Amino acid sequence: MFDFVVIGGGMAGASAAYELADGASVLLLEREEHCGYHTTGRSAALFSETYGNATIRSLTRASRGLYEAPPAGFAEHPLLTPRPVLFIARADQEASIADMAEIFAWTGGKPSRVLSADAVRERVPIMRADYVAQALLDETSMDIDVHALHQGYLRGARARGARIAVSAEVLDIDRDSSGWRITTAREQFKARIIVNAGGAWADTIAAMAGVATAGLTPLRRTAMMLDLPDGVDASSWPHVIDVDEEFYFKPDAGRLLASPADETQSEPCDAQADEFDIAVAIDRIQQAADLPVRSISRRWAGLRTFAADRSPVVGFDPRCEDFFWLAGQGGYGIQTAPALAKVAAALAHRRPIADAILDAGFDPDEVSPARAGIGRAAHTAAA
Repeated sequence: MFDFVVIGGGMAGASAAYELADGASVLLLEREEHCGYHTTGRSAALFSETYGNATIRSLTRASRGLYEAPPAGFAEHPLLTPRPVLFIARADQEASIADMAEIFAWTGGKPSRVLSADAVRERVPIMRADYVAQALLDETSMDIDVHALHQGYLRGARARGARIAVSAEVLDIDRDSSGWRITTAREQFKARIIVNAGGAWADTIAAMAGVATAGLTPLRRTAMMLDLPDGVDASSWPHVIDVDEEFYFKPDAGRLLASPADETQSEPCDAQADEFDIAVAIDRIQQAADLPVRSISRRWAGLRTFAADRSPVVGFDPRCEDFFWLAGQGGYGIQTAPALAKVAAALAHRRPIADAILDAGFDPDEVSPARAGIGRAAHTAAA
């Protein structure tokens, strides 16, 4: 009998297992052959305190400490590497630039540095002079080493005594007076508390347990690697994002990682890139930049799963006191993982949330499964 069974071995599940294992017995179940196969392994790896809604931004601010000073032995190399973000705007997007400048001001008083079209082209020479009217520069953003972060959590969870089982798709969940019984393709386990970190499958896991679903929606996002023109070194370029998030691109290993920033509703699945979305991305980027696309060296897609208000769902289910939600991180699960895992562990252990997280502006009511708009089904937990 484990104290906690964490279902899902992506960043949410791995970080939660690490935090929960400090004082409890933990089992982490992953349906694939290795942890992080789905969304975690397909992230654009951006750390930005101006990205996402107010709840996401507070969790990102609260996560910076672990990124900058991880525990001893957690990672061999720095988890963050400076990579400014350039929010670009056409002439008709002036209002969006103003809105983004306000977000900068709300986010710890960060200065909003507006760049002219010429200044944008100095930083990213392929940008078209007749497209970009102005831009806003965030010089505090970073690239995240997602693999190192994820492996640090998995390694740390094991060191704290957690068991990690892969190729362990959950087939059935029921419970009796002693706790939950979770049946996987290979083995059956028992635990007092389920932590639902199932990502796109989180509502499926809840329904399997007889718990009301949270109304989560998986949205597919497409990405690809584009070759740069001959002789172009983009290593120092910023991460370029259309201010209304119609597309983005960033340097990555000598190429450009690009996306149309699409959000196509999907069933939980092993998401694959769609040819139409690939074409949309290329068209949008070529309108903004002089970038001939000769080949696409790699293409992929991931599912970003959201609640209706785009804040995570974290905490005990209001109708089932031993079913814990850790889902709905959307596209922000990597950058918020350190703080959100600590929040989840505090709530799951029924302990106070650390002052440092609350002082960053985080309000636990904003992620509660009991908040308005969460839940759509009328199931009750199995007796």
